[in-house]
This record gives sequence, structure tokens and C-alpha cells, in this order.
Amino acid sequence: MPFSEEQCQQCRHDFPSLKRKVNGHPLAYLDGPGGTQVPQTVIDAVSDYYRRHNANAGGAFITSVETDRIMRRSRETVAAFLGASSWREVSFGANMTTLTFALSHALGRAMGPGDEVVITALDHEANRGPWLALKERGVVVKEVGLRPDATLDPEDLERQIGPRTKLVAMGYSSNAFGTVNDVARARELTHDVGAYLLVDAVHFAPHFPLDVAALDADFLLCSAYKFYGPHVGVLYARLGLLEQFQTDRLRVQYDKAPYRIETGTLNFASIAGTMAAVEYLASWGEGPDLRASLVQAMEDISAYEHELARTYYEGARAISGVTVWGPGFDSRRRSPTVSITIDGLHPRDAARQLAEQGFAVWSGHFYALRPIEALGLADEGGVIRVGISMYNTRAEVERLLQALEGLAA
Repeated sequence: MPFSEEQCQQCRHDFPSLKRKVNGHPLAYLDGPGGTQVPQTVIDAVSDYYRRHNANAGGAFITSVETDRIMRRSRETVAAFLGASSWREVSFGANMTTLTFALSHALGRAMGPGDEVVITALDHEANRGPWLALKERGVVVKEVGLRPDATLDPEDLERQIGPRTKLVAMGYSSNAFGTVNDVARARELTHDVGAYLLVDAVHFAPHFPLDVAALDADFLLCSAYKFYGPHVGVLYARLGLLEQFQTDRLRVQYDKAPYRIETGTLNFASIAGTMAAVEYLASWGEGPDLRASLVQAMEDISAYEHELARTYYEGARAISGVTVWGPGFDSRRRSPTVSITIDGLHPRDAARQLAEQGFAVWSGHFYALRPIEALGLADEGGVIRVGISMYNTRAEVERLLQALEGLAA
């Protein structure tokens, strides 16, 4: 059965936080791009780990053995979420930013002066700053330009990738404007010159099925707290790749993937919660195995989110004094994130007024500072961002549009 308003109302019972009210208004969590709410099953998984299994890994006693089993199952479960062929391709870290810095240190050691890295003007700073830092090593960092509709210039992408390119680091979807990038084309271009492709899928992963095998990415990163889980960073690295680079690691750390890039003791409870988040998503689909159930669930939820975001996008465009930024919703290649500005009203003030009416929305640049700058919005305070998640309803969107009409009047 497709995910519909009826299924949305059912799933809302799974999220304890959705019962909150602010100033008598139901609290509408439209801040998914900054982090989603979590279902009770995830809360239970984290709590159960601390109640029954809490220990460090690698020991002979029961709770340590159980922790090892939980870690193995979590890697296998996340591998299914990613479409990876092996649990050995799944590493965990504090967050995506930390993992990307670790990768930049490792890949940077294999680069020399004149080697090139290509980034984009649409990306979150977490997929820019670690690569820009390589300029200290003499690495040349090039940038793919942004068009006025918040999409990357495809001709500029081709221009920037050349024979000295060692890595292309790009986002799958923009957390500021909802743009979905043509990562498949970037893969073709990187193959032509023998470069690696790294994909930031933090904003893509909550809304579309991932398939790293079909994408043929070398590295892909995402964050569990964007897809109904705890704060955990996830790294996919193609089997055998991590062993080719000198990672930051202590001599006592395992030298094989996936452990090779993981530093210190991991947050086992949160990783258990990450496994529960993936299993929760899969519970909304059907199939002969976890992967099949996940793909169906993500496709159905994605279609629901897309139509709800389209309603908001079109409704906001119809309000005088409101400007909607980013590509339209004619194509499914669009994540359900919509950013606007209101004439004469600073985004921060708009977000505060909406918060008083029970709307959780973000204002500013959301660490996607470069695209905000490129579109001339930085000096104006950025944008007001709304993100649709599986638990958001049509009633919430309609109420928000009414509130925007009041702000824009």
C-alpha cells in the first residue's frame, strides 16, 4: 500500500515528540533537514543497549560479546540501507563532518602540489572545508559554479574536471534548496580521468533509496540523525579503498576496513539506534529481504513527501511578497526542502514569529554558506527553510501557508 496521509497519521503515533504543543498550537516539526524526530523503537534501542549490553568492544565477557554482535548487525543493516555489498564497507563516526575531515587527511597524503580536487558552490561546508584545507599542501581546489535556480552548471562541471583531477567531492542533494545533483554524470567524468568520486548524501538519504553499487561511488557519507536515528555519521568506502590510504589511526587500531578510519571508542548505543532507525523505515515496505523492504518503503515515503512539498512550494509562490528559491517540483529529482524569503522581513524574525505559532523551521544558511552567498542572500540573512519528513501532514502545511500570508501582509 503506498504511503499516504493515512499512513502518515499512523506513523505519527510512533514519534513521542509529536505530541508537544507550543502556546496552545501543535508543534509542527518542519525542520527535518536539520535533524528529524525519532520513533519510539529508536529510543528503545538506545535505552536497551545501556540497560543490558553496555560495554566496550572486543572483550570475552557477555556484554562485550553482545556489543560486538550489535556492531556487526548494525553494519549489515546500514549496508542494506546503502545498497552496499558488504558490512566491511560501512564505517561509523561522530558525524559526517568528522569523517570527511578524516578522509581529507588520508587522501591528502596521497596528493602533491598541482593535483586537483573539484568541489561545488552548492555544497554544505562539511564537504568543502576539509578539501579546501588541502590547498596548504599545494593541492589546487576548483569549484563548479551555481546557476540562479540553485542548480549546478553542467557545462562547468565538465570544464573543472581534467587530467589532474584526483577527487570530485559533491553533494547528492542540497540541504538549502532541495536540488538533486546529477551524480551519475559526475561518475562518468571522474571515470574518464581516473579520479575518485565522493558523495555527500546527508540530505539525499532521508528521502530517496540509496544504491551505492548502481551509483558506483568510491565514498559516500550520510548522517543517521537525518533519517530518524541518533547522531551518528556513516561512511561507505568501496571495498579495498581505505587500505590504500594512510588514515589517522593509533598503532593499536585494527588496520583493515571498516575499522581503519574509526578512531577511539564508538558510540555503541547510538549505533544500535541507527540500526533501529533503518529497521523502522523498512517496516513501511514489503519485500523478501531487508533491502527490498527498504527500497519500497523509501520510494513510497519519497512520493508522499514530494507531493506535500509541492503543495507548500506552489502555495508559497502564490503569496505576494514571498520569493521561493530553488528548482521546481516538475521532476522527481527534487528533495522536499523549500526555502523562501519574505519582502521586508529578516529570515530570523520570520522564523521566530513562526516558532511562536508552533512551527519548527530554520533560518540562515544552515552551513550551506557558499550557495547562499552565490545567490546574493547572505547579506539578507539567508532564507527561511521548510523540510518535509514522513510524519508531516497536509494540515501542517496548510496552517503554515496561512501563517506565511499573515507575515507577508
